[in-house]
Amino acid sequence: MASLKEVKTRIASVNNTRKITSAMKMVASSKLHRAQQSIENMRPYQSRLERMTTTFVAHLEGDVSSPYAVQREVKRVAIVVYSSNSSLCGAFNANIIKVFNKKVEEYRTQGIEVVAVYPLGRKAADAARKAGFSNCPDYTALLDHPAYEPASRIAAELMQKFEAGKVDKIDLIFHHFKSIAKQEVTEEVFLPVSLDFTIKQTEKEDAAPATGYRDKYIVEPSVEEVLERLIPKSLHLKLYTALLDSLASEHASRVVAMQVATDNADELLRQLKLTYNKTRQQAITAELLDIVGGSMQ
Repeated sequence: MASLKEVKTRIASVNNTRKITSAMKMVASSKLHRAQQSIENMRPYQSRLERMTTTFVAHLEGDVSSPYAVQREVKRVAIVVYSSNSSLCGAFNANIIKVFNKKVEEYRTQGIEVVAVYPLGRKAADAARKAGFSNCPDYTALLDHPAYEPASRIAAELMQKFEAGKVDKIDLIFHHFKSIAKQEVTEEVFLPVSLDFTIKQTEKEDAAPATGYRDKYIVEPSVEEVLERLIPKSLHLKLYTALLDSLASEHASRVVAMQVATDNADELLRQLKLTYNKTRQQAITAELLDIVGGSMQ
């Protein structure tokens, strides 16, 4: 059995660790509150913008075309993967990296070249380098100070590469925030935009007749020109919303992980204090027996 000094030292060490995990949980909870507000405010806006786009597309006469909806044979792809800059957030990064590596392996098996990886987060950048992508851009600052403009520039660069034919497909891999206890790894196609899917979704979600604009929009100068602006705007928002989703998921994972760590520390402290009291009682009993035995001689 460990000595009293060893147990006491262990208790002090676990106490210090518990203070750290408890403080980290409080910090993560504060960040989660702000991130949750951001994503909850952004989602209705993005949803409404997508609805406007789907409404226009569903009611345009003839074929709808866009440089961002061109379907080409997939030979070159780019992947945008969202992670965190730091650790201590449970399986958050491990789950993302697992899906990312699986995606890269799938493309390589199919003979498709992954020409670029855009890691939004230090952990994703490390995983990309291990997978053989050494020239990844650095976006770690974006996670520390998330903003629409930097995310919009990344989206514009990706759209330019797709339009120029440098890549045939762009994927997003990120965590979708559902609640503090649940975040799902999500894979979405960023480009090309599927206009056929958009029309089907609109008809499925809205049972109104297919004549006239469902939401009674007044469109100027024309639906076609408005659509030329709506699709890029929607793409910019999609990338930024995925960033907010990932940040909220990261903070939620960290809150849960730190709560579990704090609970484990409490249980370990309970066991250590019990061991300490037992050891101390045994030492006192042994000392009393020595005294009693000495006085009887």
